[in-house]
Amino acid sequence: MRRRWFDALLTSFAVRSARRTDPVELTSSSAFGAVRGYQPKILLRPVNPGFIWFTLFIALAANLLPWGRTPLVPDFLALALVFWNVQQPRRVGIGAAFVFGLLMDVHDGALFGEHALAYTLLSYGAISLHRRILWFPLGAQAVHILPLLLIAQVASLLIRLWVGGRFPGWTYFIESAVGTALWPVVSWLLLAPQRRPTQRDETRPL
Repeated sequence: MRRRWFDALLTSFAVRSARRTDPVELTSSSAFGAVRGYQPKILLRPVNPGFIWFTLFIALAANLLPWGRTPLVPDFLALALVFWNVQQPRRVGIGAAFVFGLLMDVHDGALFGEHALAYTLLSYGAISLHRRILWFPLGAQAVHILPLLLIAQVASLLIRLWVGGRFPGWTYFIESAVGTALWPVVSWLLLAPQRRPTQRDETRPL
């Protein structure tokens, strides 16, 4: 009886081993993700530091365009900062956010330090939550990004009110909602240079 049970166990193990697929294919399988609750990640190349700073200065230039007070125009620099704070917190930190905030203060003629404080809070929140945010798909990431953008806007607004400014109305916060809606697009664009080819190459193990 024990002999038969042992033979059946060996047979079952052999069948399972024969059915085992390549680890890369198994990881990318939707069935595997459904069973394990795991969402496969695309392998990315190492980021080029020059590309990071290039995108930040492009976002700064976009903010400098004469958009006026249009609420539907997001803060492109805030979006770029929070993206790289989440993706590369060791390369883009609170110091970079503070410096870019000062540049925005000079351009807008705002109280010196207004944008610097807002971007610093934004950067601190993004770096603190970056491990958690990266676990989620883009849609769920946007849910985490919205409060960060709102905190930055509220901080800037409180400083304006403190020095005697007027409340601009609730449409002021549409900017954060638009930035949140653009998060999947921003993520796709800024991660594009790091993506590996999706076609399988027999000369590469992965």
